[in-house]
Amino acid sequence: MENSELIQIAQNVFREEIQALEAISSRINESFVDAVNSIYNTKGKLVIVGVGKSAHIANKIVATLNSTGTPSQFLHATEAIHGDLGMVQPEDVVLCISKSGNTPEITYLAPILKQYASVLIGLTSNPKSELAKSSDIVLEITIDKEACPVNLAPTTSTTSQLVMGDAIAITLMKMRAFSQNDFAKFHPGGALGKKLLWTVENIVNPDRKPFVHPNSSISEVINSLTSGRHGITVVLEDNKILGVITDGDLRRMLLNNETFHHLKAKDIASMNPKTIQKSEKAREALAILRHNSIGQLVVVDEDNNYYGILDIHSILNEGIE
Repeated sequence: MENSELIQIAQNVFREEIQALEAISSRINESFVDAVNSIYNTKGKLVIVGVGKSAHIANKIVATLNSTGTPSQFLHATEAIHGDLGMVQPEDVVLCISKSGNTPEITYLAPILKQYASVLIGLTSNPKSELAKSSDIVLEITIDKEACPVNLAPTTSTTSQLVMGDAIAITLMKMRAFSQNDFAKFHPGGALGKKLLWTVENIVNPDRKPFVHPNSSISEVINSLTSGRHGITVVLEDNKILGVITDGDLRRMLLNNETFHHLKAKDIASMNPKTIQKSEKAREALAILRHNSIGQLVVVDEDNNYYGILDIHSILNEGIE
């Protein structure tokens, strides 16, 4: 096949699935409101049931809900029939996903789920199915056809299920006023966890905080810059931060003076440097560094005492963007 034909096929899949989603979106009604209110008000958890491709979608929806504040658990329809039904408690809400709503497992299981759970929500493309008949609430996601050229492989139908799951999750987030800090609690690992949770203190080494005094010689300044390894040293007087000296300040001093033996640290320092509390989020520090086009920040503790140096590369090396 020609490249243009392959591109056309892909574009058609997108168009067909988007059109189906728009049609489903226009049919969202009070049943959706009843469903999210039932989940929001439950004293138990949300159990999501599926079989086949719908089971894969159910697992993803469970993951999204758990990470956004709605305790959820996946239950495979086949395993439910053979003992796993014990996970469903009377206070739980069950969301059962099935395109046809008439698969043997779902047909057998739906009436039982209705008895076991406080509410049974059916997510199906067939509002006349056995699942729909057994459900307290029906979320209809009827589609005209699959994107599959022979109209068999679950494509548009599973996309619709997934998007409806996202709609439920996001609506519940809004209802719970779920914040970025709440999100961080459930994502402590990896770059995302660091971005959301890590503070400046998590990155800065408090044992490496170069400093000089106002009357320190240029040689002492050079030694401090070298030992600190940050390209910056802090000018301290009675433990008060007066200014900073960077590699750039040192280069400018050398360009502007034929001799420098008479100069002191206070003569070349940049006064009133930007500082940040060690308790601030690392992502906030990165924003300050980028906004001011600088490479380092002086870190202070809760009493504004010198704590260390935060370097932009230290933040980026941790995967925080």
